[in-house]
Amino acid sequence: MNRRNFFASSALAAGALATKSFGNPSDRVRIACVGVRGQGNSHIKNYLKMSDVEIAAVCDIDESVLDMRLGEIEKAGGKKPDRYTDLRKLLEDKSIDAISIATPNHSHTMQTIWACQAGKHVYCEKPCSHDIFESRQIVAAARKYDRLVQHGVNARSSPGIMEAVAKMREGVIGDVYMARGLCFKWRDTIGRTPPSPVPPGVHYDLWLGPAPKTEFTKNRFHYNWHWFWDYGNGDLGNQGIHEVDIARWGLGVRYPTKVSAIGGHFMFDDDQETPNTINATWEFTEGGRKRIMVFEVRHWISNHEAGIGEGGKKFNPNTVGNTFYGSKGYLAIDGYNEYKTWLGKEQEPGPSRNEGGNNWANFIKAVRSGRREELNNEIQEGADSATLMHLANVSYRVGRTLNFNHETFEVTGDAEANALFKRNYRAPFVVPKLV
Repeated sequence: MNRRNFFASSALAAGALATKSFGNPSDRVRIACVGVRGQGNSHIKNYLKMSDVEIAAVCDIDESVLDMRLGEIEKAGGKKPDRYTDLRKLLEDKSIDAISIATPNHSHTMQTIWACQAGKHVYCEKPCSHDIFESRQIVAAARKYDRLVQHGVNARSSPGIMEAVAKMREGVIGDVYMARGLCFKWRDTIGRTPPSPVPPGVHYDLWLGPAPKTEFTKNRFHYNWHWFWDYGNGDLGNQGIHEVDIARWGLGVRYPTKVSAIGGHFMFDDDQETPNTINATWEFTEGGRKRIMVFEVRHWISNHEAGIGEGGKKFNPNTVGNTFYGSKGYLAIDGYNEYKTWLGKEQEPGPSRNEGGNNWANFIKAVRSGRREELNNEIQEGADSATLMHLANVSYRVGRTLNFNHETFEVTGDAEANALFKRNYRAPFVVPKLV
């Protein structure tokens, strides 16, 4: 369990590691997929389509899921990857160039830092951090060990959304003063589940990682972990982090001066800890110019807004996207690929585009070139957006507005809020302080 000597030697050597050369087009990037039940399966499917990538290893703490994915990869015509349940053992393989992480939120930063220390480049699912402390450490690790780290928000590689942001920079809707994020998804009750035996083949201690030791329950495991503070960040940090990132990107801002969030867990009586309904507002004063960003999570029956969600299947209960408001009109982003604009007082249709991209392909391209600037969603961007999400959750949990000082990275005069910036870690699964 404790490979202290391996990580100590890796940390000493990582600064001197050179990026592997992929000068020959036939050289394949050897990647390991880590956490492959849900979104991790999307990682696998995308890498299998790339002729210049080999899935060299697969790692999951649930052996039934692990063996299913290994069989699927082999059936798809790929070479059967190496099999791991413990990421630390996988990282000892010096032939692996990069890892692609889709584990629960509470392990993202720790696993990314381990990989950077071992000399691997990293694709890390959203959100890249479980709290504000980790947002800073994950960026510090990428810099200290000189690794490429991509944040898993797919819209950053979408030509449609890239064009939307570019159009706003050009002034298509005028002075953009407000962004709104929408996350209206039908989430039914998770009910209540009592403690039960750990399922066969599940390495529960590895799954818990840095989180407190608790009895196993089905609600705290596959997917429903999102709704517990020990592992997830609610829907604001699940689906919502995509739209938080797009809103911040479109506004062209970084850190807020004021954050306020209010909400609750409505309608259902179940095990869920995080709010299923929340309204958050961030105020920015960068460059002496005030801008505002708002976000709303709803969990049940709702209307669509600005056409978002209306273009999907015949009955689409979800409304997921962004709206931006300016002095000359407004712009709506539906999902991750499409935008539309309405201009002037008559709201005449303006520029629009619907075209998706591939964030994984962009990551592989950057790994092959060794150029950080080629990453469409470099980890600093992901960490900044995750910090906004964490601040809103902290405001909700303490029940008041936060005055955030980005220079000291703390809430002014609020010890209770600042205490939620960093959790207590369960040894040996500890995120180190690097900055």
